[in-house]
Amino acid sequence: MNWFANMSDALRQNVQRRRMTPERARARRGEDMAHRFLEKKGYQVVGRNYRTPAGGNEVDLIAWQKDHLVFIEVKTRDDGTASAPERAVTPEKQRRIIRAAMDYSRRAKVEWGLVRFDVVAITESKPPVLELFVDAFGARGSI
Repeated sequence: MNWFANMSDALRQNVQRRRMTPERARARRGEDMAHRFLEKKGYQVVGRNYRTPAGGNEVDLIAWQKDHLVFIEVKTRDDGTASAPERAVTPEKQRRIIRAAMDYSRRAKVEWGLVRFDVVAITESKPPVLELFVDAFGARGSI
């Protein structure tokens, strides 16, 4: 099954790469890797790239982990990049994720107390390095 999932991701990425900027293609690869990584850790991914109807706010991945609805930001960087990927989740980015999470949880009728925010940081090296930051920031956007 893992071979099939990897092949499926590779084919989709190849087609999408023709229509995307290199940065967007890297982000999509990272989201695919994070999706598989989180499933192996027991997360049940229920959404990808959720955008609020008004626009401007987006969440990369949405998953259930035990009793928590988890909103996950995925940050992917090249091996040679000076700063760590997780440092790119700025307070403004956190606010946007929180707004999208509020909209999603309201529509899904999930209590706000069950919501959590995680970050998956990916460094593209050989092999890629994936790091999970559980409860990376709070509902008010502070790290």
